[in-house]
Amino acid sequence: MLSTSSSSPSSSIVCGPAGRAIAEAIDTDLLNAIQAHLNMERQAHASYFAAAIWFAERELRGFSRFFRDESNSEHQHAAKVAEYIIARGQSVELTAVEAPFQGWASPADVMASAFQMEIDVTASLQQLYSTAERTNDTRTTVFLDPMVEMQTQSEHEFAHLLGRVKFADNQAAALLIIDNELDQSNNKPASLQG
Repeated sequence: MLSTSSSSPSSSIVCGPAGRAIAEAIDTDLLNAIQAHLNMERQAHASYFAAAIWFAERELRGFSRFFRDESNSEHQHAAKVAEYIIARGQSVELTAVEAPFQGWASPADVMASAFQMEIDVTASLQQLYSTAERTNDTRTTVFLDPMVEMQTQSEHEFAHLLGRVKFADNQAAALLIIDNELDQSNNKPASLQG
């Protein structure tokens, strides 16, 4: 049965900056870190798109496709983080995305910079997780769990590709084999499980 008291139930609901109801407040430092991570994902999106262009200019369509797909994936990660910020009753704060680097000297240089970006994204997620645990924000740790797992897998795949490209030693025939594999979405590391 509904209460018939004179005070309105809606008057006790806390709302965020855009007027969205907040079920549980979020720590300011954690929110700022989540906002920074969202913008890191946006930067990765731009950087991977630049890599896709770099490979397309060199007629390596498999590498270009791989980085286009990675760029789209980073865009989806940013969207997922933005949705989480909104779900927590907060406003998303976008920052300017820097023009991505485009002056790589070789495919190995592109792969090395991409692998470093993956390392940086992993470190950011780990910092977020630590901050969420420190502030007892279970909602955020639950949100981050699948992201950390996906990021760890992505880091593994980039390490694999970097190793293959370095092993190819800038030999055209070897790079074309890798390019063909990437064009067929065959870019997974070896599996030791049956």
